[in-house]
Amino acid sequence: MERSELVELLSPEGLRLLDGLPEWDSKADIVKTVAALRRQGHPASLVATVLSQAKLRAKAAAKFGPFAARMLFTEAGLEQATRLQVAALHAGRFSRAGVHHVADLGCGIGGDALAMAAIDLEVTAADADEVTAAIAAYNLTPFPHARVLHERAGDVALGGVGGVWLDPARRTTAGGTTTRIADASAYSPSLDFAFGLADRLPVGVKLGPGTDRDVIPAGAEAQWVSVDGDVVELGVWLGALARPGIGRSALVIRGELAHELSAAADSPDAPDGPLGDYLYEPDGAVIRARLIGELARSNGAWMLSPGIAYLTADTAFASPFARGFRVIERLPADERGLRQALHARGVGALEIKKRGVDVDPAALRTRLKLKGSERATVVLTREQGRHVTLLVERLETAG
Repeated sequence: MERSELVELLSPEGLRLLDGLPEWDSKADIVKTVAALRRQGHPASLVATVLSQAKLRAKAAAKFGPFAARMLFTEAGLEQATRLQVAALHAGRFSRAGVHHVADLGCGIGGDALAMAAIDLEVTAADADEVTAAIAAYNLTPFPHARVLHERAGDVALGGVGGVWLDPARRTTAGGTTTRIADASAYSPSLDFAFGLADRLPVGVKLGPGTDRDVIPAGAEAQWVSVDGDVVELGVWLGALARPGIGRSALVIRGELAHELSAAADSPDAPDGPLGDYLYEPDGAVIRARLIGELARSNGAWMLSPGIAYLTADTAFASPFARGFRVIERLPADERGLRQALHARGVGALEIKKRGVDVDPAALRTRLKLKGSERATVVLTREQGRHVTLLVERLETAG
């Protein structure tokens, strides 16, 4: 969003128009909507801006729930913004550590700052981008103990601050297109700056879940977070914000429930062995945290094959950290034999899961030319290094 667009949006006319729009409908005739608003006398530039905001608010509901209807966004800011449910956990960690004043450096549109202010923490938020800082200030208006600065992270005075939260910019926007920054050394503020602050204050840093593990400082707590099966972040916690004895953790959130698996360090993988009666797919946060071995040993399971994130067991177990399947039978591993086996069972709808094999599930599904009324799930993977194709059925999800 350009500065001129924001100025127009923040005018009384702009905000009235935005808040008066009906709920965003992606199937609506946008041309007709634009024409109707123009006939009411609204400038074309303002109409374009408010419709863009309406679309972003609808998209933001997945992260901010009903709060999204009264917030402002940028495309990049929304992409990087923390889900409110997860931001509340960040805020709670600061509170439990006895931090009462948090500096949110690189605050974006203010999602984390909002959660902190909501539990009565004092917040000094800052962003180097003028438009983004202004949007954060608008979003934080209901909280008198939150202020927003248009400043670079390194220029913010930290006197009186008890802890620092950083969500380094990992995306850039050019020509209306938002792209991810692949190189962690190019984040803004830099990781050297972010982690260096831990020499002075408790620090929490939000990173992408696929961030190279080599950047995690020694002695930090690294927590991977998944929400409804989607791994959304890596949180790195230092100083008083890091819990004693925990170096790696997987926080798995499903619906309103949160579950955590933790260990002092990466957990060695469990030994591998032959296929049991049940197959388990660990949650992505568990895989990222390298706690598969911990999960296996605590449930009497073992690895199906070295280096492949499938567990197997002879006895079913319920865990929020893995999705379970009952193994129905082995199917032919070759494509021709698999097609014949599925045709014989009348399978017309097929879910294909795979690990450790080089196959495109969509292309394979097309080549199988399935017909029939039955639905099925197959797993293409390795058993102690050998290719295997398994017909499975899902167990009831726990947690």
